[in-house]
Amino acid sequence: MQITTDLAGIRTEYRLQSLFEKDMEADPIMQFEKWWKEARVSDIEEVNAMTLATCTPEGRPSARIVLLKEIKKEGFVFFTNYNSSKGKQVEENPFVSLVFFWKELERQIRIEGQIKKISALESDEYFATRPLESRIGAWSSPQSEVIESREVLEKKVAEYTQKFVSQDIPRPPDWGGYLVIPHLVEFWQGRPGRLHDRLQYTVNENASWKIERLAP
Repeated sequence: MQITTDLAGIRTEYRLQSLFEKDMEADPIMQFEKWWKEARVSDIEEVNAMTLATCTPEGRPSARIVLLKEIKKEGFVFFTNYNSSKGKQVEENPFVSLVFFWKELERQIRIEGQIKKISALESDEYFATRPLESRIGAWSSPQSEVIESREVLEKKVAEYTQKFVSQDIPRPPDWGGYLVIPHLVEFWQGRPGRLHDRLQYTVNENASWKIERLAP
């Protein structure tokens, strides 16, 4: 088997912007919204895609891409199946990490915090806005479980499509939203020569935020 050996030559020189303490908002959620607005008007596909990292009680990490669906003053909301691998992991270990990487802006945001379920009413309200196929899919997929074939999934879709043909589709009881409440947020701006700007927010005992610069 041929081993790829040319990876060392792959590099990008970052030159677009800089990041200084004087320009930062006092609260990291406000700073996130500032960057979010700039990202929304940029040419970024799946701008709300973020890596969610979870961990088992034994310390085994796991990561996947999920979609940010709401920014609250308390934190960041996404939706999933509560019985999925990530759902089971956060039940046992509620500390998680999120990562956004917007390469078009040469920016990364790292978030570490604690996760909890949002209210059933909030989950119901969001579920009702989803496309029909997505609502059927939430009922049909035993997320993260081993299934025998694609046909098993398609059969479930057909069954639930028929079941809900003449009625509103309710939210499955094992599907809903999570809120990630941050205790650390790092804003990263690429700079030339790998001397990147990294400004980190950490929460103080009085619930205020401290901003510190990290070495690249």
